Amino acid sequence: MSGRPSYVRWNILALLVLASFVAYLLRTNMSIAGDRMMGELGLSQVQLGWVLAAFAWGYAIFQFPGGLLGEWLGGRKALTLIAVLWGVLNLLVALVPGSSATGPLAIIIVLAGLRFLMGAAQAPMFPVLAGHTIARWFPVSGWALPNGLTNMGLTLGAAATAPLIAGLIQAFGWRGSFVLTAPLAFLFAGVWWWYGRDDPSEHRAVNAQELAIIDADRPPAGPVSDPRAALKLVLRSREVLLITASYFFSNYVFYFFFNWLYIYLVQVRKFEELQGGALAAAPWITGAFAATLGGWLCDRLTRRHGIRFGCRAVVMIGLFLSGGFILAAAAAGSPYVAVVYLSLCLAGQQFTDSAYWAAAISVGGRHSPAACGVLNTGGNVVGGIGALMVPLTARTLGWPAALATASLFAFVGAVLWLWIRADRSIDEAPSSTAIAASSAAPLVAS
Repeated sequence: MSGRPSYVRWNILALLVLASFVAYLLRTNMSIAGDRMMGELGLSQVQLGWVLAAFAWGYAIFQFPGGLLGEWLGGRKALTLIAVLWGVLNLLVALVPGSSATGPLAIIIVLAGLRFLMGAAQAPMFPVLAGHTIARWFPVSGWALPNGLTNMGLTLGAAATAPLIAGLIQAFGWRGSFVLTAPLAFLFAGVWWWYGRDDPSEHRAVNAQELAIIDADRPPAGPVSDPRAALKLVLRSREVLLITASYFFSNYVFYFFFNWLYIYLVQVRKFEELQGGALAAAPWITGAFAATLGGWLCDRLTRRHGIRFGCRAVVMIGLFLSGGFILAAAAAGSPYVAVVYLSLCLAGQQFTDSAYWAAAISVGGRHSPAACGVLNTGGNVVGGIGALMVPLTARTLGWPAALATASLFAFVGAVLWLWIRADRSIDEAPSSTAIAASSAAPLVAS
């Protein structure tokens, strides 16, 4: 076979990174706009917490239906459809009536409903992105890097949200910030529909050499299992449940940053809006690089010492560091020092993410999609709990206690790994299969 291979798969990956960036910008924006929204709409922090929690519940509940949607429609149609929904729902937030036109209860119901729908609309993204598109467009031995880069895309999207939304709010108000960012979703949907395809063989620009690379070492498609039977099997797995429980505790820290970082910096640490927006980007930038480093280290330790040690070491180190740094942030006298500690805290938490997905794939075996679905459901249910628990703890015991609670969750998540065996598959497969699967682990987040 002569000639150089085409590189269409890398263009597809660039669009998937863009999708992650846009998705996180449009899901994080309300935590930035929330400070202004509370003042204009007459909402308290706890009431805003109800609104923010609605996203996490919609996102968690629709993980499995979202994955089925991707299997039914295919990656091209599914990602186009949900991206259009992101833009529409973002626009509708700007049309929520003010407090002079209706009461606080009606405002909370409307905002919570829109955020729940946004969570449901974003839920299919990572099951489709990782389980469908990347799996079809990259060779089996090359799945980890694409997933790691999409994870960096989402984290950088969250980093860009704070300064961008804060600047738009200053210039156009919080409603204008939603209106002006919605077209990003429509733009991605149009480009993806034009360029994306469900299978590489369907793309006219893919040549035979690139198809040979993509199909290298690809096993023949196995029988499709009954989703209900697979779900029952993984729910009976001790390892799946322990990994999911640890991910639940770990993501309490993630959702603290997702929902409350900007408000904490502005209202508690007394930064100006634009300054707070710029500083709120720092933890997400450190988190992006730490997530990639954690994935690299997990694969390296797995090859040398096995997947049980590789995943356990990465998660325990990352979560213990994360819990310690958020305690240091709570005690810091200088607000700038607090930002440094918060950046290191999120870096520690994101450092662990790839190990969770590697473990779920290893333990799940041929039912790894179901195992990953359980993992991501547990990891996002905590978002609905944390969105309310943080402001309630802060109002009752103060913000230092709210941060200390997050550290406790991190420590519990780390300790659980003393009982987790990531090399114990629910299939009766040789351990080498589990280890090979770990090298292809998605590095997707929450």
